Amino acid sequence: MKKKIIKIVIMVIVAFLLYFFMLPPLNISSPLFWSFLFMLVVILLGISMVDKLGFNGVTLYTKEPVVNKPVKIILIAIGVLFVGLILINIINSPIFNSKAYYERIAINEDGNFTQDVKEVDFNQVPLLDRDSSEKLGDRVMGQMSDLVSQFVVSNQYTQINYNEEIVRVTPLEYADIIRYITNRKNGTEGYIIVNSVTGKSELVRLEQGMKYMPSAILFEKLERKLRFDYPTEIFGEMNFEIDNSGNPYWIVSTIKYVGIGLRPEVNGVIIFDPITGNSQKYDVGEVPAWVDHVYPASLIISQTNDWGKYKNGFLNSIFGQKEVVATTQGYNYIKLGDDIYLYTGITSVISDESNIGFILTNLRTKETTFYQVPGAEEYSAMASAEGQVQQMKYTSTFPLLINLNGKPTYLVSLKDNAGLVKMYGFIDVQDYQKVVVTDASEGIEQAARNYLGDAEINISQEDLVIEDIVIQTITSGVIDGETKYYITDTNGNRYKASIKLNEDKLPYATAGTTLNISYRKGEGVIEIIKVN
Repeated sequence: MKKKIIKIVIMVIVAFLLYFFMLPPLNISSPLFWSFLFMLVVILLGISMVDKLGFNGVTLYTKEPVVNKPVKIILIAIGVLFVGLILINIINSPIFNSKAYYERIAINEDGNFTQDVKEVDFNQVPLLDRDSSEKLGDRVMGQMSDLVSQFVVSNQYTQINYNEEIVRVTPLEYADIIRYITNRKNGTEGYIIVNSVTGKSELVRLEQGMKYMPSAILFEKLERKLRFDYPTEIFGEMNFEIDNSGNPYWIVSTIKYVGIGLRPEVNGVIIFDPITGNSQKYDVGEVPAWVDHVYPASLIISQTNDWGKYKNGFLNSIFGQKEVVATTQGYNYIKLGDDIYLYTGITSVISDESNIGFILTNLRTKETTFYQVPGAEEYSAMASAEGQVQQMKYTSTFPLLINLNGKPTYLVSLKDNAGLVKMYGFIDVQDYQKVVVTDASEGIEQAARNYLGDAEINISQEDLVIEDIVIQTITSGVIDGETKYYITDTNGNRYKASIKLNEDKLPYATAGTTLNISYRKGEGVIEIIKVN
């Protein structure tokens, strides 16, 4: 009797330890649950069999049959269950349910780009990509001598809309197990925020540290805390975000499957406070507006590929491939209104260097629109921009899709080997041979003007000023190889203008010359955008 009790205790301990480290959801639609269950059964059967072995000092022998009738029944049941799970997944596969895979995402195919996407506001364009943000974040951390030995910067760098600014946020993590043990009482001390437009980066120190983090080891480990709080939930992507007051949270999507691990879909979001360990689950339609990442980008890409693949059935996806399309390899994020949208191109399933259009997906609501704008595939546009400065060996960031002067346009940053942005490039989506690159020191708006020529960009009628001025003084200088003119008019207003605005008038302008100019309302030195 005592021996049996010991065996049961050992089995319970083994089961708990396996659960403690694997952290499977107690949900039969999760592949991880079945992996845990099969592994547990094998271990428990192994423990049971060990008890049936003896040792006579020379060799092992069996005191009784190792595989007795109950064990045989268990093994047969496992085999039948395994076959049953395979049959369930075959029944729910695209072979028999291609329509369900096609309908995983609802895509509005009547999008009008110029109506839906406003003219670009360069104060809201994330010019820094993830790699550049990481370098800035690491630099900030390197300046904090009291923290750098205890914590490391997480690789999260979630892009969010924070009080109308596009930023990336990432938390500090425990550097290793020793630092976890010495700091677990107070937690990690803050997070880094990087402005994706200006590059301003700072470390935000918290009054109370974040205790529940992925790098924690025991019960403070984020995944373990969530699993014990939500034992049946299947967790998806975990993103670090901050609310409008700067309070940190983990945003954890919850997933439901069809069959075993098929057709995943987000059915809710857990907002988890890493300071207190408190959390609350929301249905997808009730998520607070400040949350930006409800639907993982990988899930949107997967669902869009199914939409493009199974529109005309399973057999067509393999043989005829009529109207079969797929997403391009990369994607990026843009801000529209208060939300973050995923952008990716849509191309023919036959490999080529062109897109038939692109989609924009709201990552909070999953509202998705397809825009039929044939044009260059993103990597072709990147190569075209790099080709303009091939002697410099700059590398292009993945393009941002913007509405520039009423046309869909790719915007890229060209970086040197150190990851510093050296130039901006604009590429026409529909004609990637039309590309103009400009030195980053001139600013993004000047780069846009260089691309458009004399077009007046991104200025509402309320902000645009067109008037005649009379020159009182005018001087010139050469900056980065380009001639600039500095003008004071008879009213004491100061202006600056590039020679590219009008090469026929500006070089010959003198005191008393009248110029008809266009510029944006503002204070200080006025930058002229057009000389008529």
